[in-house]
Amino acid sequence: MTNASAPKSLPSLLVRVGAVVLGLLAALLLVLALFPWDLLREPVNRYVSERTGRKFEITRRLDVDLGWRGATIKLDGVEFANPSWARDPYLVRAERAEFELRLWPLLSHRVVIPRLALASPALGLQMEEDGRRTWALGKNTADAGTAPVIGLLQVDNGSLDFLAAFHGVDLHADFSFDTARGDMPLSYRIKGRYQRQPLTAQGRTGNVLQIESAGQPPFPVEIDATAGRTRLKASGAVAELATLDGVDARFDLKGQNLGDLYNLLGIALPQTSPYALSGELRKRAKQWEAIGIKGKLGLSDIGGDMRFDQSSKLPYLSGQLRSSVMDMDDLGPLIGLPPTERSAKAIEGVAPPPTITEVKRARRDPGRKVLPIATLDFERLRAMNADVKYTADRIRNVRELPLDKGSVQVKLNDGVLTLDPLELGVAGGSLHGAIRIDGAQNPADIRAALDVRAMQLNRLIPKVETMRTSFGKLDGRVNLSGRGNSVASWLGNASGDVAALTGRGQFSNLLLEFMGLDGGEIIKFLLEGDRNVTLRCAAMAFDVDKGTMNSRSVVLDTEDTVFNVSGQASLSNETLNFVVRPQPKDKSILSLRTPLVIGGTFASPSAGVEAGPLATRGALAVALGAINPLLALAATVETGPGADADCQEVLATAKRPASREAAAGAAKARKQ
Repeated sequence: MTNASAPKSLPSLLVRVGAVVLGLLAALLLVLALFPWDLLREPVNRYVSERTGRKFEITRRLDVDLGWRGATIKLDGVEFANPSWARDPYLVRAERAEFELRLWPLLSHRVVIPRLALASPALGLQMEEDGRRTWALGKNTADAGTAPVIGLLQVDNGSLDFLAAFHGVDLHADFSFDTARGDMPLSYRIKGRYQRQPLTAQGRTGNVLQIESAGQPPFPVEIDATAGRTRLKASGAVAELATLDGVDARFDLKGQNLGDLYNLLGIALPQTSPYALSGELRKRAKQWEAIGIKGKLGLSDIGGDMRFDQSSKLPYLSGQLRSSVMDMDDLGPLIGLPPTERSAKAIEGVAPPPTITEVKRARRDPGRKVLPIATLDFERLRAMNADVKYTADRIRNVRELPLDKGSVQVKLNDGVLTLDPLELGVAGGSLHGAIRIDGAQNPADIRAALDVRAMQLNRLIPKVETMRTSFGKLDGRVNLSGRGNSVASWLGNASGDVAALTGRGQFSNLLLEFMGLDGGEIIKFLLEGDRNVTLRCAAMAFDVDKGTMNSRSVVLDTEDTVFNVSGQASLSNETLNFVVRPQPKDKSILSLRTPLVIGGTFASPSAGVEAGPLATRGALAVALGAINPLLALAATVETGPGADADCQEVLATAKRPASREAAAGAAKARKQ
């Protein structure tokens, strides 16, 4: 009988035990629900203060709502001090604070706060270069694991101070909350310094800020900020504030120089004229995208797409940009020159930078240098990698150099910058080649290998073009290599080969006879009109030896005259020293042909005749004129001793460097 009743008593026993457990649990929940949590306020204050090493105090009341996964903690009045090394005395002071706390992560010493709401807070955040941060809750504030993970942040009025002196950041923000503002009730104003530049900003956001990813929809945001000489307006949404992940916004960006963005954003862009750009900005994980960029760089339009990937050790910039019309005035800053007045004042609402005219006027230096002296920024060359293509469909305002169109592929890899291929349409022909700057070395190793094909000479020289001349087509090359940290220092040390060649063509006899000081031909022009002279060949070739351009073959051969040029130009001192010797092939009267001397500097060149030969003819004319005035003309009669140049030899000599240093420099330049 006992054995038969045992199975029946076991279920009843389990039921009774379960009822007791449920009763105890219900009693526990009832006790917790009715527990006077405020009695624990002082013990909590002491415990947190001891654990963090700084004063923590709930000033008025503590209340807790417990759930299965976490607890909602309500603090009426809270003060939490900062570490002693911080500038602001308090990490947070607030009229009220309410936050949700996950319980299970506490077992692994992690503080996870899915939601934090603060009423009228004053926050003092600070971080140091050694990793210390005021919001780390352990005594070791450099331990990243002691910083809480905060999901959503709701602020009802208040202020925030943030200091990161090693980044040049010192900001103060004021918040105001008003439900009448619709979807973006929280407005803010920020003032201070960002990346060591003055910053002001204002805008609006939603009532909840998503600090960490918490499966919530992105919150709306608007901003109008000015940092230094750069102004940003943007509106859109952000999914996560801590990493700015999930950005999807429309932006308008203006400034004096795109190069300024390096200090603000870490993106190494070239120096430019003032700009105004707009487009769509997106960020997913570590990749930023600027899509549908449209705007102006100075007087030039520009558009395209850009991407900035921060997932690698070195960020990577890529994209394609295009200008329908590019203005030559905007190219100066790319090689270290100030913009022109037209370019500097092209963007409305942007204070114009100093222009090239103002800079020259301020220097007041008659011996000023022409070649750009702006030095390379090695830090920027090593800050990222890049692959960007730029195309200009049409180039205007060309003046001295008639460019038609152009394109360039810009690559930056481990401090080595290459422009390859570089293609320009010039005067109906083309310039093709590559430029390489190795910024991993100091001074930088710079190489340029450029080939010129079929340029029309009459378009290269506008003043000649107005004389209805039809020069032949010009071919040429520039192969230079050397070391330097600016255009000027590189050319001042460069070696290599520079040459330009042309075959048969025609041009104005007035220009030719003026160069030879032939008064008789000028009189004939006045009586008979202009006529074309046949150009047999011309060459201009230089051996460049450590910054000195020595003439190798500089010849202009026409049916009337052969011009031979000898001398040198110093790229380091920017001085000229050439002699032009005209050798006429025809007989002429009233000729004062004598060697022309070209000297001075690049900034202030000078030209004149050699005094000796001209003085001899002048003295002879005076002497004969004393006997008979008509005999004075005999001293100006030219018998025409010149002979045709050997064009084949002229062009052959121009095609190859003569000196060993020049040949070696040219070969190195072609080895990109």
